Amino acid sequence: MSNQPIIQLIDVVKSFGRQRVLDGINMNIPIGKTTVIAGASGQGKSVILKLILGLLSPDSGRILVEGRDIVTMRSKELNEVRTNFGVLFQGAALLDSLNVFDNVALPLEERTKLSQQEISDKVISTLEQFGLVGQEEKFPAQLSGGMKKRVGLARALMLHPKFMFFDEPTTGLDPEKSMEIYHLFYETQQRFGYTSIIVSHDIPKIFNLADQVVVLNQGKVESFNHPDEIQLSEVPQIKSFVKNTMGYLYRSSELE
Repeated sequence: MSNQPIIQLIDVVKSFGRQRVLDGINMNIPIGKTTVIAGASGQGKSVILKLILGLLSPDSGRILVEGRDIVTMRSKELNEVRTNFGVLFQGAALLDSLNVFDNVALPLEERTKLSQQEISDKVISTLEQFGLVGQEEKFPAQLSGGMKKRVGLARALMLHPKFMFFDEPTTGLDPEKSMEIYHLFYETQQRFGYTSIIVSHDIPKIFNLADQVVVLNQGKVESFNHPDEIQLSEVPQIKSFVKNTMGYLYRSSELE
C-alpha cells in the first residue's frame, strides 16, 4: 500500500453562523490506510466526515474522492460515489424493528439483485466472521453495546466498500470492550484492505490503529505520520493537546 492520497480536502472552509469551524484546511487521506482524526470537542472532527460523505457542503474549497470533486456533483453522481462508502456511527444505527440477520442483510436487499438464498448465504458467512453466530434472531435492544458495534460493522462491510468511516465508534463502551472493538477494526481493515477514517475522543488508545493522525485545532489541521510525532510538535496548541490527552509517558505500540 502506498501513501498516495485517495481523498483530499483542499482549502476547505465551513462555518455555522458566525463560528468558522474549518478555516481553509488541507488534508490527504492515504489509500488503504487508517487515518485517525483527533482534537478537542467542537473542533469539527465529525464535520469533516459529513463533508466527505456529502451530508454537508463546504462554504468553499474542494473535496476530491479518487480525484473527483464531490462538491460539484449532482445527486445521482454523488450517490454513485457513496456506494463505495461504509459508515459506523456512534450507536451503530441499527434498525430496532429488524433482528440481527435482517439488519446485516439490508444492504444486499436494497442495493443488489441477489436471490434470497444468495443473500442468506452471504449473511451467514459474515455472521460467522464477526462472531455473531447464535445472535441472528435477536433484536438490537437485546444486544450489548459491543455486540451492536459488531453487527453495525458487519452490515457496513456487506458491500465491500473502499472506504470505512467511524464516528466515535467506542462511545459508551468500557475499556475492555473498546479494546475488543479496536482489534476487530484492525483485523477487518487488514482483511478487506479498505481506507479507514476514524473520528475518536479515545486518546491515546485509538492511536494504536493509526497510520496517520490529524489533529484539529481552531479551524486548522496538523498531520502526523506517526502518533509519537505529535509529542515532538512545537505548536503550543498541539503541546497542550498532548499534555491534556496523552500525558508525558505515552508511547504508541503496534496491536498484537
